[in-house]
Amino acid sequence: MTAGAAPGTSGRYAPRPGAAPLGRMIAAQAALETRMLLRNGEQLLLTVIIPSLLLVLFSTVDIVDTGAGRAVDFLTPGVLALAVLSTAFTGQAIATGFERRYGVLKRLGASPLPRWALMTAKTLAVLVTEVLQVALLTVLAFALGWSPEGGPVPVLALLVLGTAAFSGLGLLMAGTLRAEATLAAANLVFLLLLVGGGVVVPLDKFPDAAQSLLGLLPISALSDGLRDVLQHGAGMPWADLGILAGWAVLGLGAAAKFFRWE
Repeated sequence: MTAGAAPGTSGRYAPRPGAAPLGRMIAAQAALETRMLLRNGEQLLLTVIIPSLLLVLFSTVDIVDTGAGRAVDFLTPGVLALAVLSTAFTGQAIATGFERRYGVLKRLGASPLPRWALMTAKTLAVLVTEVLQVALLTVLAFALGWSPEGGPVPVLALLVLGTAAFSGLGLLMAGTLRAEATLAAANLVFLLLLVGGGVVVPLDKFPDAAQSLLGLLPISALSDGLRDVLQHGAGMPWADLGILAGWAVLGLGAAAKFFRWE
C-alpha cells in the first residue's frame, strides 16, 4: 500500500477535502490580522508613538495642570485609555473600512470562515495589540516614576469593556461609511476625544455644563475609571463600567444590524 493511501485502496489516495477546524481558522486569521495591524505605519503611529510621546511630554514638561500629585500618576491611566481608543476604534475602523472598499471582506465572507468568526479574529488581534501597548506604556510609566495603586481585576474589567465599546463603534463606522469618510471621521474623533475625554486634560477644567456630557463618553469613563483605580486605589468603578457596558451594547448591536459587507 502506498504511503498515505486509505486502507483497501491499493495505492490510491483518498483525500478528504473540507475546512480546517473552526478554532484553527480563527487563530490563523487573528495572527494575520495582528501582523497587518503591527506592520501598518499609520497604525503604529496611532497605537504606539503618539501615546508614548504624550506620556513622556506631559509627564516631564509642565504644560497642563493635572492637579495634586505627580503628573505621571494622572497621565498614565489616561494614556492607557487612549491606547485602547487608538487600536480598538481608530485603527480597526480605518483598516476594516478599506478592507470593505477593496472587497476583502466580501471574499472572506464567502470563505469557510463564518462572518462572526472573522469579527472574532479581528477582536483577538485588537486584544493582542493592546496587550503589547499596555506592556510598553507600563514600562515607560515606571521609568518616569509611576506608582500605581489598586488591583488588576478592576483594571482588566475596564480595559475589556472599553475594548468592546470602541470596537463596536469602530465596526459600525467602517461598515456604514465609505472608506475615505471613515479615515477622516475616525481620525477626527480620535483628536476630539484626546482633547475632551479626560486623557491629558482633567474634565474639571471644562465648564460645568460640558463636564456632565463629556463624562458620559466612553473615553471619559475608561480614563476616569482607570484613574480612580490606579491613582486613587478605588475598588470596582461600577458607574464607569456601566457607561462602558452601555456603549458596548449600543455599538456592537448597531454594528451587527447595520454593517454592510460590500
